[in-house]
Amino acid sequence: MVAMAFGLAGLLWVVPHPGILDYLPAGHTMFRWSMAGGGVGYILLGTLAMAFYGYRTLGLKAVLAFAAAAIGVSLSSELLGTSTGFPFGHYSYLNGLGYKIAGLVPFTIPLSWFYLGLSSYLLARSGLKATGSQSAQAESSYGWLRTLGAICLGSVLLTSWDFVLDPAMSQTDLPFWYWHEPGAFFGMPYQNFAGWFGTGVVFMSVGLGLWRVLGVGTEPPKSVTMPLIVYIGNFAFATVMSLGAGFYVPIAMGLITGLIPAILCWRTANQGTIDADSDGASTIAPAVAPPANAALK
Repeated sequence: MVAMAFGLAGLLWVVPHPGILDYLPAGHTMFRWSMAGGGVGYILLGTLAMAFYGYRTLGLKAVLAFAAAAIGVSLSSELLGTSTGFPFGHYSYLNGLGYKIAGLVPFTIPLSWFYLGLSSYLLARSGLKATGSQSAQAESSYGWLRTLGAICLGSVLLTSWDFVLDPAMSQTDLPFWYWHEPGAFFGMPYQNFAGWFGTGVVFMSVGLGLWRVLGVGTEPPKSVTMPLIVYIGNFAFATVMSLGAGFYVPIAMGLITGLIPAILCWRTANQGTIDADSDGASTIAPAVAPPANAALK
């Protein structure tokens, strides 16, 4: 959160008013460092946070399997996109997000797919899990449908973030990538969103397939507060950037299709946990009072 706040201050306050740096000790040096490594540090911190959370709640094998799927699939999609235009459209990355793999895709981009993808999927899965029946028979009959729903909803949450992020990162005074042919949606082609959703569906499906093979990740975490914090933090960063550029429609779309559903998933999952704890407590046998005649002796 601190890294995001520092980055926003630089992009929204310092970039439009560079003279401010003249009044700060070592201001120009700090600004150069932040522009060169701020984006990289922000993504690395998000990756570490979700990787540690996944390790503590899902286990090492589960988080490594999901990371392999997310990073592998998203990197393939990004390399295809930057070289052929499929599946997102024709675009190129500029400097500011770290070393470029094959000279095309910054190494931090697949990491951001991983940590936000894991956050989105866990929120969706936990929310849908809490709304369904807890019986073994129902789980056996409809578990596949809930899994499919979690993949689709998780991919929608992931794509909704890009509604807000992409205009702020490609159409402002300090872009991190650019579109070769500006599209109809605030400079983006509609194809971009299909690419985001499709990439999310593929890597989440591959990740769950690996979980099934390894026999891990069978139960959602008891708490998805950390995924929600990560999701809101990233959404807020993109929202402030878009607000500064006057992109109000993408923000509204992101709120409706992303932020609000994510909060509802978190709330539903928390309520389900509370109800389960209450049911468990009610099954504890009450203390049996001694017979009356025994008490009188």
